[in-house]
Amino acid sequence: MDTHAAIGDAAVVQAIFDEAIAVHRGVRDNLQPLIEAAAAIRSALGQGGKLLVFGNGGSAADAQHVAAELVGRFEREREGMAAIALTTDTSIVTSIANDFTFDWVFARQVEALGRREDVALGLSTSGRSANVLMGIQAANARGMKTIALTGRDGGTIGKASAIHVNVPHASTARVQEVHRTVLHAICALVERTR
Repeated sequence: MDTHAAIGDAAVVQAIFDEAIAVHRGVRDNLQPLIEAAAAIRSALGQGGKLLVFGNGGSAADAQHVAAELVGRFEREREGMAAIALTTDTSIVTSIANDFTFDWVFARQVEALGRREDVALGLSTSGRSANVLMGIQAANARGMKTIALTGRDGGTIGKASAIHVNVPHASTARVQEVHRTVLHAICALVERTR
């Protein structure tokens, strides 16, 4: 093995960890939006509402992950909680994208499934995904509580949401890493009351 390459590889990996830790610390120093998001979800679920969660790419995977943690279990044995990832039904997603445009894939589902007592959680590392913004706007129009989990400066999605949890960093990878921690923290707080 090339010793110089191994030293270089170790430095790259250490820099990734250092940056991820720094971004986590930055979000940790502003916990109020995260706590508000968990409280909104907990309140909705406690009143018979549900969580509709959505995003693209890695954020779609995170949407599915958080829905699975709530419907199944996170860390405690308890009843299942009503959460739906709007990214999982390929027939719905592709029919909406085909019949309308891809911008409508979440808004149309929010129109069909969302009720005033529900919460919409939109994930976007850029804060600018058109379909996530339209999903949030559709939820606002229905009187739902809206939460944005964003990166960078939060963009139009952060501004459109009642609660905005922002990871103010330019790297999509670092933002996604912190998003997963934020979602786990939300699950832990929601589960505390079940």
